[in-house]
Amino acid sequence: MTLYLAAPRGFCAGVDRAIKIVELAIAKWGAPVFVRHEIVHNKFVVDSLRDQGAVFVEELDECPDDRPVIFSAHGVPKSVPSAAQARNMTFVDATCPLVSKVHIEAERHSENGLQMVMIGHAGHPETVGTMGQLPDGEVLLVETVADVATITPRDPAKLAFITQTTLSVDDTADIVAALHARFPAIIGPHKEDICYATTNRQAAVKAIAGRIDALLVIGAPNSSNSKRLVEVGRAAGCAYSQLIQRADEIDWRALDGITSVGLSAGASAPERLINEVIDAFAARYDLTKEIVETAVENVEFKVPRVLRVPA
Repeated sequence: MTLYLAAPRGFCAGVDRAIKIVELAIAKWGAPVFVRHEIVHNKFVVDSLRDQGAVFVEELDECPDDRPVIFSAHGVPKSVPSAAQARNMTFVDATCPLVSKVHIEAERHSENGLQMVMIGHAGHPETVGTMGQLPDGEVLLVETVADVATITPRDPAKLAFITQTTLSVDDTADIVAALHARFPAIIGPHKEDICYATTNRQAAVKAIAGRIDALLVIGAPNSSNSKRLVEVGRAAGCAYSQLIQRADEIDWRALDGITSVGLSAGASAPERLINEVIDAFAARYDLTKEIVETAVENVEFKVPRVLRVPA
């Protein structure tokens, strides 16, 4: 068996920063520290932080006033920090800086009188958070090319678009093309909103897709960027592309007779889970590993200053 390891894979800078924020908050203020929504979409990571003293909740009203609360890497609507301030809560925003960049972009366009179109997945925390930066009705959501034909903006000549950071690069390009075709005056971002980590991981999967008979992507079922990697693998010609959370979810019977498997991991999957899968293959096969690297990542985001100073 040859295992082709896509690189880059696994943790991105935004996820790494968010996890550090929770760990540093527990070290500074002690347990419990409350976290609104899963800090990142990975059960292993969430369970590990829970063991250290993090309490995960869905809404701010589940948090007591006297304990710190952290907002997840996906971002939150403006109403959430406003509510925390009104209650005099200590809070730390772990929103990925690349998601915050999209928030700022949306506000800037709105201040210039433009209505926003957001390309994203309805109900995903990042989409909810980004749309929540502006008043109701100021952001129109499209998920597919077909959706572009159904939206009714106030003024077709005064539109701008933004995107969720974890989308399929290829699918998003098709939606952007449809927006430009219907609304020629629409303004797009100066630089693509889809983040570097999403783009790089999708490019690495494309690079191995032609060499493999099966693709395994380590990631959570609610992780947008992980699910997109599975779709990218299928679109690139790898018919057997599957999302798994841990090594114990590998369907070994489906791999009977296969001699080449690709392995990638979503941006919120830790290296420990990747090594677990590699070890599972090594226990069953005479294994050859080949790394296929399409980019080198050296991005690092600082944690908020409040966590860099002693209590």
